Amino acid sequence: MHDIRAIRDNPGQYDKNWARRGLSAQSPAILKLDEEVRSVKTELQKLQSERNEKSGQIGKIKKEGGNADAIMAEVAAIKDKMTALEAKENEVAEKLNSLLSSIPNQLADDVPDGKDESANKEVRKSGDPASLPAGASQGKAVDHAEIGLALGMMDFETAAKMSGSRFTILNGGLARLERALAQFFLDTHTQEHGYTEVSAPLLVNDKTMYGTGQLPKFAEDQFRTTRGDWLIPTSEVPLTNIVAEMIVDEETLPRRYTSFTPCFRQEAGAAGKDTRGMLRQHQFYKVEMVSITRPEDSNAEHERMTECAETVLKKLGLAFRTMVLCAGDTGFGARKTYDIEVWLPGQNAYREISSCSNCWDFQARRMNARCRPKGTKDTKFLHTLNGSGVAVGRALIAVMENYYDPADGGVFVPDVLKPYMGGVTKITRKAS
Repeated sequence: MHDIRAIRDNPGQYDKNWARRGLSAQSPAILKLDEEVRSVKTELQKLQSERNEKSGQIGKIKKEGGNADAIMAEVAAIKDKMTALEAKENEVAEKLNSLLSSIPNQLADDVPDGKDESANKEVRKSGDPASLPAGASQGKAVDHAEIGLALGMMDFETAAKMSGSRFTILNGGLARLERALAQFFLDTHTQEHGYTEVSAPLLVNDKTMYGTGQLPKFAEDQFRTTRGDWLIPTSEVPLTNIVAEMIVDEETLPRRYTSFTPCFRQEAGAAGKDTRGMLRQHQFYKVEMVSITRPEDSNAEHERMTECAETVLKKLGLAFRTMVLCAGDTGFGARKTYDIEVWLPGQNAYREISSCSNCWDFQARRMNARCRPKGTKDTKFLHTLNGSGVAVGRALIAVMENYYDPADGGVFVPDVLKPYMGGVTKITRKAS
């Protein structure tokens, strides 16, 4: 959501920023509706003042024993006009709110220009894709789906029979490795990075989805129950909404939350994309990070959050690069986003495994989430940030492909995961 007063003061600046995303000028339509709302409000105030004045005259006339029928009829007519105007005000205000809700966030000045991912800029790189992690045998790169099927621990056919496409069944060592990754991520973020673990709801209402920007624009990308609830696309939704409708004392900030949950997405805009394996699923697992900060702290928190996501990949010994997304590739609610892309030998490419975004006050305005400096009565909108810490399924893919041993088709367990694997150091196919 946007500050309508700021748009009034500098509409050209807003339009220039939105143009970087490929949007036409939005301020003319916004300001037209805004002027209409304010005009109706002004008229209502005039009518209310007139009504109050005439209502006072009625009492005076009656007190003096006169006939107040005529003036009472005038008051009734004013009331009817006000009722019609109130309905009009609500209608126009809803149109204005709907328009503001459908327009993306303003971009940070240092976001590079560009139409799509080809214009994203590399910020830094870690690890050498040409060198497999210590312990893995050198050899031909193999796709995770081929590895999983050969191990007998990844079943796409049965999952499709149960649920349709874009679902996977993991079993045995791979199922345990997936769980180990999630526990490792949670432990690192809570014990080393200062995040508080939260067990979050998987079902949320319309207001909650609106607060973080999934509704109304991205309804088709979500799963909805017959009761009207929404399955969360990421735990960013409930974690960020913890502060919805709140005034938070500044001294309690920053608030940092993390959660491990399944996530559900229709992938409506990804038809025919990444259909092989488990790169793009309707159901997947992710460890999410959310930060709630003072406005002046959010840029530094963004860098910190991105570093937290990078840290778990370094601990896993995986090669990755960090990219700053260009204007055309930055998400709807984000002011600036870093994508971390892990090296996947099976694809001979870097693929996104984490996306860390600073939303500034965009979500806070939708949620009416504010903070109050100590010793003052003034409030200001919070800043919110979210990032994958990281996507568990894609981390599993990366470990499988990078730690694959072509000698026997097994997968070595990274050192940091061994404490979570009950002594298992290598995942191999069980003898039949």
